[in-house]
Amino acid sequence: MTSPSEPRSEDETVAEVMRLHYTDGLAIRAISRRLGIARNTVRRILGRRPRKAREQQTPRSSLLDPYVPQIQRWVADTPELKATTVLERLRGLGFMGGITIVRDRVSKLRPREAKSFLTLDFAPASVMQVDWADFGYALPGCPRRVSAFVAVLGYSRFLYIEFTVSQAFGSFVRCMDRALSFFGGTTTMSLFDNMKTVVLSHSPLATRFNRDFLEFARVRGGFGVVACNVRSPHEKGRVERPIGFVRDRFWPGRRFTDLFDLNRQATSWRDEFANRRVHETTGKVPALIFENEEKKLLKPLSTDRFDTDDRDGTGVTKMCRVRFDRNLYSVPWRLVSQSVVVRADDQMVSIFLGPKQVALHVRSWSIGEDVEDNSHRRPLEEHKPRACARDLPAALTELGESGVRYFGILAAGRRSIARESLRLVWLVELFGPSVTRSAMDEVMATSHVGAEYVEYVLRHKRGLTARPEPLRIHIPELDGVRLPEPDLGQYDRPRKTLDPGEP
Repeated sequence: MTSPSEPRSEDETVAEVMRLHYTDGLAIRAISRRLGIARNTVRRILGRRPRKAREQQTPRSSLLDPYVPQIQRWVADTPELKATTVLERLRGLGFMGGITIVRDRVSKLRPREAKSFLTLDFAPASVMQVDWADFGYALPGCPRRVSAFVAVLGYSRFLYIEFTVSQAFGSFVRCMDRALSFFGGTTTMSLFDNMKTVVLSHSPLATRFNRDFLEFARVRGGFGVVACNVRSPHEKGRVERPIGFVRDRFWPGRRFTDLFDLNRQATSWRDEFANRRVHETTGKVPALIFENEEKKLLKPLSTDRFDTDDRDGTGVTKMCRVRFDRNLYSVPWRLVSQSVVVRADDQMVSIFLGPKQVALHVRSWSIGEDVEDNSHRRPLEEHKPRACARDLPAALTELGESGVRYFGILAAGRRSIARESLRLVWLVELFGPSVTRSAMDEVMATSHVGAEYVEYVLRHKRGLTARPEPLRIHIPELDGVRLPEPDLGQYDRPRKTLDPGEP
């Protein structure tokens, strides 16, 4: 066989093509690639005709074709003309088709006006643009979507970014508060998208803002709140482009363990790269513009503090729990059916009954978690002994897993837990923990529980004799005392007694 580096003769090529196709079963494309020849050459050798290019099909005629010139005149004269109106007019001309083909043709014939936008120029410290960006379920083991809070100063393009797992009002104003502290002041106004935490409703006639956020704007320095028009992202282009910049330059290939690690990396990227790069539009460094021109013109922040906690009024369930942000948190059992107020920041959850704080928990950012404080459980166990029946008494801890299983079954029945515990403690003292544990396993193997069954196995079925250990009081001097056994024989000797009737 000719080596691949040597040219083949035509006969060798024909033989090799036929061998690869008929013997090895290779397709035409594979043979062409293997031998380095054109596919049409392989087809010719195998006696197959080259594939012809598809002939362009003649477009099918439509019932609407005769009326197209008239539709063009109508649409050119009135571009906003609806397809239903066009159909009504066509009926008078004898058109027998339906609305679908009319709507498709009108959409193609309607003149399109290209949108154009003016470049907006902002004075230093005049505007800050704010928006959210969604990054999906990105945190390992966290069933919440990750969002990026992005704030940009319109003049210098100085950027603030923070990742959260909530866009609720409390999380939003905490991000806003940290952004204002990062910039060191406020601009004359802030521009927002139509997020519900800022804008409750937006219409061409009026915009209804969230009063709580307006109060935040007043307390933290006094800046104007402006909302973009609906479906007009170009109005906040100064923050839309940085969001795309974060997606393209920070996010791809990023690895992190939790939200804290993600924000640590984002802060480093923001301070060391994003704000120090030469901006592609201005040709200047945002950090330098901010330091030299804009920072000194910002309005100072007020010393008054705004309450940025998440707040929710709720009731205590029969399980001594309150539901907050898709998780459960425990409270003292005496608060069942009471109305409480839940307040939370990014780290802690506080529960108040009136002005008094009744519970404090570390906040869970998961979903469906039951966060319990053990100090809330112990008083309930003392109040309801059966509630802690599955926990072994201190005197029975030597029974191990058998004891835990035994008391777990016992708690589901009607027997007195206190009485059963007392009798089992007595059996352990008489016969020892290992033997008692074995007898409990034997009783449970017969599908029963009860101290009388355990005692029956020990005394009658196994014929054991009680051998209690000596009492220990844990005082070496007294525990070490040994007394001789008394001689009881003297009580067996006969003694002469006087008859009461004798003198």
